[in-house]
Amino acid sequence: MNKLVSVVAVMAAAFLGSTSARAADVEVIHWWTSGGEQAAVSVFAREFDALGGDKWVDTAIAGGENARSATLQRILGGDPPGAAQFNPGRQYEELIAGGLLLDLTDLATKENWAGFIRPASISEACLVDGKWWCVPVNIHSWNWAWASIPAFEKAGVALPTSFDEFLASAPKLKEAGVIPFAIGGESWQISGAFGVLQTSMLGVEKRAKIMKDKDIELAKAEMPAVFTKWREFKQYSDEGSANRNWNDTTNLVVTDQAALQIMGDWARGEFGVAGEKPGVDYACLALPAAAPTVTTGGDIFLFPKQSDPAVEAAQLKMASMMVNPQVQALFNNAKGSMPIRDDVDMSLADDCMKRGLEIIGNDANVAVDAGRWLSNDTTGQMNDLAAQFWADDSMSVDDAVAKYVEILQNAD
Repeated sequence: MNKLVSVVAVMAAAFLGSTSARAADVEVIHWWTSGGEQAAVSVFAREFDALGGDKWVDTAIAGGENARSATLQRILGGDPPGAAQFNPGRQYEELIAGGLLLDLTDLATKENWAGFIRPASISEACLVDGKWWCVPVNIHSWNWAWASIPAFEKAGVALPTSFDEFLASAPKLKEAGVIPFAIGGESWQISGAFGVLQTSMLGVEKRAKIMKDKDIELAKAEMPAVFTKWREFKQYSDEGSANRNWNDTTNLVVTDQAALQIMGDWARGEFGVAGEKPGVDYACLALPAAAPTVTTGGDIFLFPKQSDPAVEAAQLKMASMMVNPQVQALFNNAKGSMPIRDDVDMSLADDCMKRGLEIIGNDANVAVDAGRWLSNDTTGQMNDLAAQFWADDSMSVDDAVAKYVEILQNAD
């Protein structure tokens, strides 16, 4: 508690200007509704309110697409929230072009955001044409597999060091009464897990050539093996996956009913809320272990322009709070993500966060999130294809590759 008090005291001193400054409510739209996510966003709300005066007003909307759509409607309708969660990428480029976001450049320059936000690809999501338009708050990587240690022990098989090893052990897991592979039925979950397998099989460079450079010939040569391998996973998944949210799927691993889930590191927050210990109750696996990778996805907050100077002042205070090193440590340890700066108090980090930071320390291990390269429309088409291939056994690998190539050729 003393650490929290000291953080609050330092930040409050930095922002206590004129005693006549008027307090403001700052409505924050986000989609963090699971147990681990709520624990994380509560850190931000608590730390902001502790600065005094201004208040965090929470508006949680389940589902990223729903929350982003609501935010855009509010902004374009002339009733903007004070802050809103987005993912880094191209989702908010029209808001920047339209002059609808608060310019954070002066604050970022004063606090030297460019000097401590790393890797550079994280800054690129918010630093557009030399100006800062949003605040990166974490580094989220899709490239994790979450394993129930008791489930593998029950089946008498070792934790896998590659996806091939996992598939080889899946029959024994099934015989032991464990769901070998747990996955929810939403298209983004299926597409995300498919993308992890793709990176694992192709490596960072080939993946970038296909998804960033749109190397069609390379896609034709490499993607058949990926689709073929992905179909192997389906025979070891469970029938209840179609109607299941990601965090309910994670709970199957938490409760040792399932052996493995491919999901981003936000899943770690669910293990934390359940009191699970990494290395004891569960394992965070970056596969293949011989060549681990992390993606540089994550969450950002943008601040729509306001007509009230008091709200704008509070927005700047909130932006500064979000990148504070102690707040970064507290928030990301609850969220399951990695901090956007490397000068945080690592005594607060668990073994999974430390492993992620170790991997991301080598640039060769970093796979840029595909959302930086693909529009929302193209991403949606990729999601739909992955979900269709997963659900429809009659869809051949050749047909799936042909559709994949078509999407790439028409990508905007």
